[in-house]
Amino acid sequence: MIFIDACNRKETSYTPIWMMRQAGRYLNEYKEVRAKVGNFLDLCKNVELATEVTLQPIDILDCDAAILFSDILVIPLEMGLELDFIKNEGPKFRQCIRDENDLNILKPMAHKRLDYVYDTISLTRSKLDKKKALIGFCGAPWTLATYMIEGQGSKTYSNCKKMLYTNPKLLHKVLEKLSNELKIYLESQIKAGVNAIMIFDSWAGALEKKSYFEFGFDYINDIAKYIKSKYPNIPIIVFPKGIGGFLYAFNQIEKNFDVFGIDWGIDMQYAKNALGEKFVLQGNLEPCRLYNLNTMEEGIEEIVRIMGNKSGHIFNLGHGMLPDLPRENAIKLVQIVKEKTKR
Repeated sequence: MIFIDACNRKETSYTPIWMMRQAGRYLNEYKEVRAKVGNFLDLCKNVELATEVTLQPIDILDCDAAILFSDILVIPLEMGLELDFIKNEGPKFRQCIRDENDLNILKPMAHKRLDYVYDTISLTRSKLDKKKALIGFCGAPWTLATYMIEGQGSKTYSNCKKMLYTNPKLLHKVLEKLSNELKIYLESQIKAGVNAIMIFDSWAGALEKKSYFEFGFDYINDIAKYIKSKYPNIPIIVFPKGIGGFLYAFNQIEKNFDVFGIDWGIDMQYAKNALGEKFVLQGNLEPCRLYNLNTMEEGIEEIVRIMGNKSGHIFNLGHGMLPDLPRENAIKLVQIVKEKTKR
């Protein structure tokens, strides 16, 4: 698999490419499937349909890896927090974790209630071209905790930051519970058939450096260390969004994962200088460049100029596909990257 070879810094015939949120509303095929079910969570839990939308970008775009169609919030959902996806508003929990008593809401062994995820993986892997990789994933403990404490997405993270600075022991308890579930959840995904895993820390940029390493990255690294100790050949990708201001600090950490996701807010040359020797880099085209073919090609050329056509890079967006991006430009993106990076 070219994607797995690239994760391991092996020579490949071109730079592999896939896109975050590559299964989504910019594809009419996805919208047709989505219309068959009641809500987003119903789609995540429908093994046949979740498999279908996972495979759509492979069939339509010819990406080098499929990523499991699911959601990072299925873990807190199965830990006992009731979840709704509200149109034009996003995910909202009906209960929040704000004090010690609220910890009693959280049920153990959530990973055992996620068979719909594992079944989707198994079915997808059976239908996916053997040359294409399947990526499993989870949300990082810090990002999941923000949703569980705030109750929804936030611009200020005031409740979880208040907990961090006034009751750090409680926040650590939440993070530890999440980490313990995520270790087995990812392990179960590997047993079901994924070829690599990715840990999304979407709200990493909400914290200052010192707090992020204590309450964010240390937990990611612990999860990665656990997975690597048991499955050393499974590549691990970590995507901490918004931490460009202290990118060099990651050179000081113990290396327990393989690929570092670079968001579009970080200059790729800076990322290469900071981390390119330690990690394979993934990224980082600005998604909105896909609105215009010329700006898209300019962005591709700049990244290829910096990263070259050598090993050590996986092409991706610097965040996820947006719902109204032109489908034909996404197809063209994959074609151009493969053409421009031929060895």
